[in-house]
Amino acid sequence: MTKRVVLIGHPVAHSLSGAMQQAAFDAAGIDAAYELWDRSPLALPGAIAEIRRDEFLGVNVTIPHKERVVPLVDRLTEEAQATGAVNTITREGRRLVGHNTDVAGFDAALDRLVGRQKMPKHAVLLGAGGGARAVAYGLIRAGFQRVIVFNRHLHRAEGLVKHFAKGAAHMELRAMPWHVSIIESELAKTKVLVNATSIGLVGDETPVPGEILPSDLLVLDLIYKRTRFLRDAEAAGSSAMDGETMLLHQGAAAFKLWTGQEAPLDVMAQALAEARAGGIQSAEGEPAGESDPPIEAGAATAASGAG
Repeated sequence: MTKRVVLIGHPVAHSLSGAMQQAAFDAAGIDAAYELWDRSPLALPGAIAEIRRDEFLGVNVTIPHKERVVPLVDRLTEEAQATGAVNTITREGRRLVGHNTDVAGFDAALDRLVGRQKMPKHAVLLGAGGGARAVAYGLIRAGFQRVIVFNRHLHRAEGLVKHFAKGAAHMELRAMPWHVSIIESELAKTKVLVNATSIGLVGDETPVPGEILPSDLLVLDLIYKRTRFLRDAEAAGSSAMDGETMLLHQGAAAFKLWTGQEAPLDVMAQALAEARAGGIQSAEGEPAGESDPPIEAGAATAASGAG
């Protein structure tokens, strides 16, 4: 019987995971089909109940459900517990185990972004949703000494900081108001800048005006395309990278959890490249329309809430 693997999100039509995981299953000779399930928050408990059936091999969870799904599973791994977010589910009989492979994905992306340089100690993080939590946890584990979190709704950023307070007692982890002058001031003090919102997924918006970006930053956008944000960073003289490395490695970690086999990384990377060439886009930040808005220079602008 063909096993089923599903991605649960809202929306999910933009996802690249289907092409990547299906190619991996096919290459490994695993009889499994990857499905996209668009489920609203109200429909999430029913979807989780459904995946307890034997026909399901595993599950991916994406925006806006990474935090909402936590109380619906039976057990959390260390990374899922630490971040308070789940992006992958495995089954132990009828019991569901929540994992966070975004952490492994971010670790791989950070290593590639930094390269042979010494690991920086200061970072600015835009966003406070499930993807941002994996980033924050990764920065803490990597030994960063100062991480500043910006989110339009300050209480969301404060919630992230509070969640990690115990594990970050050795460092400065702070939430600050989403205001261009404050962000500009913090960027002058930092080395790493991560966008974990979906600003730039649709259209040509950017979370940070290009004129306040200093040179010499290491910039990561979790969106899987060359956004205006990344173009502006490169024009300012910074090193910039999109979210493909994080996507690839979190997907590889999920594949191994479901199958017990090492993921065929080359096959998955090729499938991603082909899907992107075909126009598919995705983001691991907040849902479009529910994240922080672009900041106009000289203004403290608005947005509807972050995830």
